[in-house]
Amino acid sequence: MISPEARVDRLPTIRSARLPGDELLDIDCELAVRFLTAFLKFECTRRRNVLKAVVGVSGGVDSAVVATLCSKAFGPENVFAFRMPYKWSSEDSLTDAKLVINQLGIHDRVIEITSMVDGYVQANEPDASPNRIGNLCARCRTTILFDQSAKLGALPIGTGNKTERMFGYFTWHADDAPPINPLGDLYKTQVWKLAEHLGVPEKVRSKIPTADLVKGQSDEGDFGIRYAKADQILSRMLAGFSEDAILRMGFTSEEIAIVRHRVASTHWKRHLPTVALLSSTAINEFYLRPVDY
Repeated sequence: MISPEARVDRLPTIRSARLPGDELLDIDCELAVRFLTAFLKFECTRRRNVLKAVVGVSGGVDSAVVATLCSKAFGPENVFAFRMPYKWSSEDSLTDAKLVINQLGIHDRVIEITSMVDGYVQANEPDASPNRIGNLCARCRTTILFDQSAKLGALPIGTGNKTERMFGYFTWHADDAPPINPLGDLYKTQVWKLAEHLGVPEKVRSKIPTADLVKGQSDEGDFGIRYAKADQILSRMLAGFSEDAILRMGFTSEEIAIVRHRVASTHWKRHLPTVALLSSTAINEFYLRPVDY
């Protein structure tokens, strides 16, 4: 097998249309849909004996894809979508989410979280920053999804993609809290391809990704790099290409530094709480069932 370094060294002087590593973002959409549908059925029905799914549908492409996959896996009658706006949320988020919900024919409920969030903020933390309020919103939404799951006898399904998770672009114990996540190993650009294949409304697919907390805010604005370029760099880093190799492919040192810093500085968010080891039976550190290995 040719190493990533050797493959880059063999690049022609004139850049070709397709570089080594571009294949890392290739995706067979039909195969992915079949696999992810089977994954949801197995993890929910076979392993947990749960036949229903709860999804927070935000109006973005990730939750739209997850809702669509759940509809295929469990049937639309067994999928419960929740729209949970805060007072700063864009009206487009509600209407775009409704587009997806209507297309799928799944259950729909709107639960306004403004009083839930502001009850704490106004009484206790009136000077809370937008970032803190955003984290509160994310955790309140997760609390609602878990509570509704208990009410409905369903499981909350996660919607975070691989790029967000590797960048740490989520609220700990919130966005990444659901026990099952079909998109966690798909880069954002792959989710877009899957969304097109699944027939997610074009308005949802083409909108600028945003946490929808501050007017004009966008994911890519926060990152300082576009998803398309971030995924090209990130996928190569995870595949073992060195920084020099990626540089020779035409990416800048600044772009690579953004991706490297995002991944390195958020490693802790991708793990359960760190436990102080006092015995040889610490849960998840030593005590693992065969299925956990």
